Amino acid sequence: MDETKIIIYQVFTRLFGNTHIRCKQNGDIQTNGCGKMDCFTKQALHDIKRLGATHIWYTGIISHATQTDYTAYGIPKNHPAIVKGKAGSPYAVRDYYDVDPDLAVHPEKRMEEFEALVKRTHESGLKMIIDFVPNHVARQYHSLAKPAGVKDLGENDDTAQAFSPNNNFYYLPGKQLEGDLYDEAEGFYTEMPARATGNNCFSACPNRNDWYETIKLNYGVDYIGNTGCHFTPIPDTWVKMKDILLFWAGKGIDGFRCDMAEMVPCEFWGWAIPQVKAVCPDLIFIAEVYNPHEYRNYLFNGHFDYLYDKVGLYDTLRAVTCGYASATAITNCWQSVNDIWGHMLNFLENHDEQRIASEYFAGNPFKAIPAMIVSACMNTNPMMVYFGQELGEPGMDCEGFSGRDGRTTIFDYWSIDSIRRWSNHGRFNGHLLSNKEKELHRFYRQLLTLCNSEAAISKGTFFDLMYVNQGGWLMDEHKQYAFLRKYGNEILLVVVNFSDMPVHVGVNVPQHAFDCLQMPSMADCEAKDLLDAKSCRISFMPTKAIALDLPANGGRILKITF
Repeated sequence: MDETKIIIYQVFTRLFGNTHIRCKQNGDIQTNGCGKMDCFTKQALHDIKRLGATHIWYTGIISHATQTDYTAYGIPKNHPAIVKGKAGSPYAVRDYYDVDPDLAVHPEKRMEEFEALVKRTHESGLKMIIDFVPNHVARQYHSLAKPAGVKDLGENDDTAQAFSPNNNFYYLPGKQLEGDLYDEAEGFYTEMPARATGNNCFSACPNRNDWYETIKLNYGVDYIGNTGCHFTPIPDTWVKMKDILLFWAGKGIDGFRCDMAEMVPCEFWGWAIPQVKAVCPDLIFIAEVYNPHEYRNYLFNGHFDYLYDKVGLYDTLRAVTCGYASATAITNCWQSVNDIWGHMLNFLENHDEQRIASEYFAGNPFKAIPAMIVSACMNTNPMMVYFGQELGEPGMDCEGFSGRDGRTTIFDYWSIDSIRRWSNHGRFNGHLLSNKEKELHRFYRQLLTLCNSEAAISKGTFFDLMYVNQGGWLMDEHKQYAFLRKYGNEILLVVVNFSDMPVHVGVNVPQHAFDCLQMPSMADCEAKDLLDAKSCRISFMPTKAIALDLPANGGRILKITF
């Protein structure tokens, strides 16, 4: 069994290699440029690997609706009124069997360039994850690249029926799609009969806050007539989506991040994932699920490997970092998922969330160092970082459809300043980074590589120390957090400080920890701080608190060997 701790580097593919310096708001691909799959050179992948990554999630690989004209390559235009931004959302898929042409140097060879990327990624020692978007598709979905004999989504639908288990979409018979779906050059987008919108909007008039650019797929759940679930016989959509998963699995990828997985019936996943894994047993499935009441359902019945820990650990660490919550809340997070903890994917940034360095989050990437230590080191479960996070990318550009919201755009053609300077024309030598950016990058590399170089982190036992460090004067339980990791004869004492001030603390380790983890009591022992490589002498005993100096917004990982 592979006991490597998974470290995922999520990258927004079209932005990563774009070297344009002066992008214009709402600029098209000619004006603002676009990164390509070829930008992930061996050097780029080597540096991502050196950061500590084991997997890379290429976001936005599958062909999606766009305002860019690719008719020269036989791809029909999309109506601009149902495309968000000039580039379009990667979550409005227009052809499940095709690679997005934006990402290819030679669009007519986009699948070959993708296959070369798979090979290059694996040669660099990384595993590869792509998105699977199962709940909805672009309003003008039409597959040109589907294999021979495959029926297109909606091709055999009975559009006179609002719901049928045999339909791929939901319809509003006799109603035309309405709303503000208008473009000056192309006029109104028309759709008759109207189809339900991706965010479960069963109305012919979706508004700007709906996922108006998408249509919802029908997995046999009658939302319109409320007649329940129709899963026998197997709905046609189930078969089509399973075949799409098998198609991409056959390209040699290593996993899927499944968008809004909880909006698709768990029964589908429980049916499809085992069949896909029967062909590709090492493939991993990551679910974007936000309802804690559904976690165990999607793990045990849906057969997912990992779930987003968003409403638990992410939300808590963000609140503690920003001073809105006590560090004691971290204990509640792991306790609520203790039986499934190894299946939770930790993160502090992704494409949906605001950047740590943005004015909407911490305003300073260094303030999240203690949260990163906790998130990465608490357990053996996977950790994910979003490209540019390790450089303090603020995400404060106003790119176009995506306004100045603290997020890096997923809708527009743009260039990311920190990534562009880190790349330095493909050299990835960091020469153009500021001293602060270099310092942050070094921290991330050090922390993330520790996740697999230290067995106590990658496969060790966890012990929370907060229950014996509250209510006293030795530690401020609202600003500091402490825990142990242990494997074999190695112990890690991890203590972090969420305060803006350096502090001197005393950390109690109870007798129960020594008994439970089978650790010896040592009146005088050497402890090496894995974050600064300095050694100190401490008393590691249940009868005496361990005295430590903690930096502001920082932490220490002390390694003790017996």
